[in-house]
Amino acid sequence: MKIIDWNVALPTERSTALARPANNTSDDRIDAVRRIVAQVQADGDTALRALTRRFDGIELDSIEVSDAEFSEAEAGLDPVLRQAMVEARERLMAWHVAGAPKEFDIDTAPGVRCGRVLRPIDVVGLYVPAGSAPLPSTALMLGVPAKIAGCAEIVLCTPPRADGKADPSVLVAARLCGIQRVYKLGGAQAIAAMAFGTESIPRCDKLFGPGNSWVTLAKQQVASVPGGPAIDMPAGPSEVLVIGDAQANPVFIAADLLAQAEHGPDSQVILLTDSAVLASAVEAEVERQLLALPRAAIALKALEYARLIITESLDDAFDLSNLYGPEHLIVQVREAREWLPKIRCAGSIFLGDYAPESLGDYCSGTNHVLPTGGAARAWSGVSVASFQRSISVQQVSRAGLLAIGPCAVTMARAEGLDAHANAVVVRQEWAA
Repeated sequence: MKIIDWNVALPTERSTALARPANNTSDDRIDAVRRIVAQVQADGDTALRALTRRFDGIELDSIEVSDAEFSEAEAGLDPVLRQAMVEARERLMAWHVAGAPKEFDIDTAPGVRCGRVLRPIDVVGLYVPAGSAPLPSTALMLGVPAKIAGCAEIVLCTPPRADGKADPSVLVAARLCGIQRVYKLGGAQAIAAMAFGTESIPRCDKLFGPGNSWVTLAKQQVASVPGGPAIDMPAGPSEVLVIGDAQANPVFIAADLLAQAEHGPDSQVILLTDSAVLASAVEAEVERQLLALPRAAIALKALEYARLIITESLDDAFDLSNLYGPEHLIVQVREAREWLPKIRCAGSIFLGDYAPESLGDYCSGTNHVLPTGGAARAWSGVSVASFQRSISVQQVSRAGLLAIGPCAVTMARAEGLDAHANAVVVRQEWAA
């Protein structure tokens, strides 16, 4: 970790301090993903079985999870874990329902009725990674809003374990969300299968979910193909930024930084504070807590990119946070909610000393599928709206046409689009 005094740092030092870990995606990997996508497009299920054999070392009899496998997962899952997932689902549902977009109709002029209708995306594909651990929480985070949105078909892919089965907790989470079709597929091949369809897997209109660089590259590539699916958002390594004042608890902050650092060696953690004393205390506390972590080696790698930045004021700290655009922003200052208007961009905000980012990862009710890499400056996290089409509607009466038609004619002619103007004029003449 590195402590930086922002007040005396040179411009180059400031730029480096807020730089994210370099993207090490090689041309070879980009080409490898392109070949995988092309192979799945050409050979469908045959390619999926071959690629699963190659990358996972597993021979799949069936790509799709059977009813018997779902039942086995349900029977064998720790009931305490299942109950925790049920509770998390209920809070997710409450938050997503409250924040779901609404249809509306208004009169923008007499005789001009305009509104919005909402339609669910027909077929969506959800990717739930496994990596070093299964992620049933991601199945909930994606499945709950997809179901609330009313998507006609929800497809979920998750990598198989060494025994050729999907993780039981992911299967139970999927069923808790009402998802019936789950496939034992991981990596770029899973993304390609959902993007273009195979004999077993339906073609999806939009793809969701985090993943490693293979998955991220595949999502980018399939989305760029004419007629290919949309994707949820730019995604990359996870990150957290903490803003702490002089009264913040260094034990809490260190725990938050390490919780994010253990995600992977390319994760980034940053502290912004107006207290040099707090920065030093957090540095010491991170070193102490690190010794007890099972994933200390991974966290230690991530800490190479960690920054403890001392600012002149908390106002400066919030300005820097807005410049950085963090995936997760933890605000450990007194009267934290009063600072909320100061925050312009973040994937998700955690206010106060008792709101660790871990709660948002699992069970507070908010969604943990969030923009990374600075994308929070323009993108939002997954919500019900992510799974819907918002369609504008207008209905115009004879009186409405006569009232606003001249406005359209004037603007159309100013743009040199006479046919546009004529489409209004011929109606005006008929209606007059």
